[in-house]
Amino acid sequence: MKKQYFGTDGIRGEVGNFPILPDFMIRLGYAAGLVLTRQAKPGERCTVLIGKDTRVSGYLLESALEAGFVSAGVDVLLCGPMPTPGVAYLTKALRLSAGVVISASHNLYQDNGVKFFSAQGDKLSDDFELAIEAELEKPLGCLSSEHLGKVSRLSAPAGRYIEFCKSTFPDELNLRGMKLVLDCANGAAYQIAPNVFRELGAEVIAIGVEPNGRNINDQCGATAPSALIAKVKEVGADLGIALDGDADRLQMVDQTGRLFNGDELLYVLAKDRLDRGAPLGGVVGTLMTNLAVENAIKGLGIQFERAAVGDRYVLELLKQNSWKLGGEGSGHLLCLDQHTTGDGIIAALQVLAAMSQQKKTLVQLLDSVEIYPQVLLNIKMKPGYDWKADEKLKAQIAQVEANLLSTGRVLIRPSGTEPVLRVMVEAQDQAIALKSAKSIADLVPNV
Repeated sequence: MKKQYFGTDGIRGEVGNFPILPDFMIRLGYAAGLVLTRQAKPGERCTVLIGKDTRVSGYLLESALEAGFVSAGVDVLLCGPMPTPGVAYLTKALRLSAGVVISASHNLYQDNGVKFFSAQGDKLSDDFELAIEAELEKPLGCLSSEHLGKVSRLSAPAGRYIEFCKSTFPDELNLRGMKLVLDCANGAAYQIAPNVFRELGAEVIAIGVEPNGRNINDQCGATAPSALIAKVKEVGADLGIALDGDADRLQMVDQTGRLFNGDELLYVLAKDRLDRGAPLGGVVGTLMTNLAVENAIKGLGIQFERAAVGDRYVLELLKQNSWKLGGEGSGHLLCLDQHTTGDGIIAALQVLAAMSQQKKTLVQLLDSVEIYPQVLLNIKMKPGYDWKADEKLKAQIAQVEANLLSTGRVLIRPSGTEPVLRVMVEAQDQAIALKSAKSIADLVPNV
């Protein structure tokens, strides 16, 4: 059964347009509340935690969701601005029924959304989301007064999460003597992340820590690292760390301004675990993971598999294989030996620990990995165009793949939100990658 509202990362859209409207959010809270209470043990009272990022629309959606849950007889705990992985941690640590995050992640402030975590601190199952959607098709109701839920504010949520993050850093190590620039994207981690690194001993210069409700991810954070690169060079920092608006993505910068994406950091984490003899099994990337990283990980004798694009699918494949480490080039890094979900702060700490233990820079840790150039072209397709049935296109894709052999690869995938075909070609040579991508893109009928 196809989901109508839930995408790969919850429900998301532009505020003021369906479904990111207060009346829908009330219905969503009520529907989710009914599903939770239906699955609870007899006599058990359900409680959900609601956290959010710094978007101005968070107040609106929080109030609406709160009303929906309460009307279904579910108690609500509010924790205010909190990174997405922080909500996941607190939900599990406090033995709650579910966690809710109001965020549109790396998008600008005009968008917002809602994602759910289970009592175990991971993403809801497809069956659970389908059950919520089934309830959304029914009329909105409300229990009688004696059965309504109650609302309270969680005490010291930031402090609890800060201590959890610090606990994932080896006890015998500290960050004293290290100068870090930290870009919090004017998002959910603006108060939390600087304290984590400072309390571990680092000198922290924080940017992107002045949210006004409208500047989240705006020319800052993991999706726009130019500000971080400039600041690292300006202050002579050892490293720069960039998070996105809900702090589940990570990008890092060294003292020269060299940017390291999620693919490269995934290799660093994999090799570090191998060197320490930590349980690993294998590593999961995505269809977009750079071929050089896959080859390098396999060269270490570590199994590697690709999931569909999206941290949800990386998590599913990790669980299926009982593996612990996976990620995406965008910076979603999952260290399931530390947390149940992707966490930018914890991933950064894991990288810093690897650097400290091996006494090497990021460049030195990646000296055997030379990232292949990737060319990504987005072509707007004519309505009704079936690219999979286009014989000329298929023949050209096959020809490019034959030319590249094991020195590159081709990935063709449609956008899930617009009539766009994404053509990605990866090769050891930038010019070959560009020429190959254009030879495919030129055959797509565009508007």
